[in-house]
Amino acid sequence: MKYHQINSALFVKNRRKFTAEMKPNSVAVFNSNDIYPISADSTLPFAQHRDIFYLSGVDQEESVLLLFPDAPYEHQREILFLRETNDHIAVWEGEKLTKERAFQVSGIRTVYWLQDFHKILNEMMTYADTMYINTNEHYRATVETETREARFIKWWKERYPAHNVAKSNPILQRIRSVKESEEIDLIQQACDITEKGFRRLLSFVKPNVTEYEIEAELAHEFIRNRSKGFAYTPIIASGNNANVLHYIENNQQCKDGDLILLDVAAEYANYSSDMTRTIPVSGRFSERQKAVYKAVLNVKNEATKMLTPGTLWKQYHVEVGKIMTSELLGLGLLDKADVQNEDPEWPAYKKYFMHGTSHHMGLDTHDYGLLHEPMKANMVFTVEPGIYIPNEKFGIRLEDNVVVQEKGVPFNLMRNIPVEVDEIETLMNE
Repeated sequence: MKYHQINSALFVKNRRKFTAEMKPNSVAVFNSNDIYPISADSTLPFAQHRDIFYLSGVDQEESVLLLFPDAPYEHQREILFLRETNDHIAVWEGEKLTKERAFQVSGIRTVYWLQDFHKILNEMMTYADTMYINTNEHYRATVETETREARFIKWWKERYPAHNVAKSNPILQRIRSVKESEEIDLIQQACDITEKGFRRLLSFVKPNVTEYEIEAELAHEFIRNRSKGFAYTPIIASGNNANVLHYIENNQQCKDGDLILLDVAAEYANYSSDMTRTIPVSGRFSERQKAVYKAVLNVKNEATKMLTPGTLWKQYHVEVGKIMTSELLGLGLLDKADVQNEDPEWPAYKKYFMHGTSHHMGLDTHDYGLLHEPMKANMVFTVEPGIYIPNEKFGIRLEDNVVVQEKGVPFNLMRNIPVEVDEIETLMNE
């Protein structure tokens, strides 16, 4: 890992929150992700399953966490299973976690090698009535690959059909959505690395630079600051490419007079940041570009103020839509007839702003959080309105990451990243 070790006290707290919600006499098991094959002996870089990381801090393949708060013996209440390390593995793959190192990372004292898992699980099942299985129930999830977690669930159901089944995900959706202070600090660090990358770009971007050269500059800055790289596939969309919401080819030349929509951000210690900025290739916005930009910025600022405890996500988006409608009327993109005759299921503003304004973020860029429940303090959200005008061959989106506060305006984790027109133009022309 590139990041500094996280204090194990965070993971101790996270486990306590989870086990406090478990039914009596129940076991929960969490598996690491697989290393996914590409072809021949090639694989994708390993990325840890966020749930086992959240509960243990273990950032290593072939790891299993077992939680059994009502186990008859104290040493059985939290157990880690790890791939056994040896000198051969150390030479060929690098050192893996030892039992002592695993305790330092996780705060879990009982650590076994993975080959003992089935034997110990069998003993735990003789004591337990219920098993918590960890299914992916995120509202955006589309999973076509069988995961290590899915294989375990299939095997467990066949092996222990008499036990009750419960789901870990509803508990995780709630507790992961409200961040501990240590987590907010880690997200802040990811945002700070993103800031360094963005500032680097402002002096780099000139007419005729390519989108992939910009991507390379960002990757350089992120990695040199202890990030693994991008928190998600970067969008570097110049000109009309900005009107493709998930444009990821990043292979075009940036032309004088165009804007570049940059939806790019760094991760740090598996925690995401999520930034969007839109900048002029030439270093100066045209008057029309500036007017649209300021409209988007106003929507972002006004939407941010609404992210307060008790706010309902669905109603929040209705209110943001009203602000966006007013801005689009001012820009001449909508007229009163468009609004009067709009379809309530697809309001007129959706022609130019067709996506949501905010989503939870944290360990996942689109993080856990139950959208039908009111917002709470220490939830972290994006705020990302946009206006997309294919006929004018540009689109503008601006995005910050904010922490809901118990009282007052949300705290902007991207407060130091340039966003005002004058500041961006000044920095690009220094």
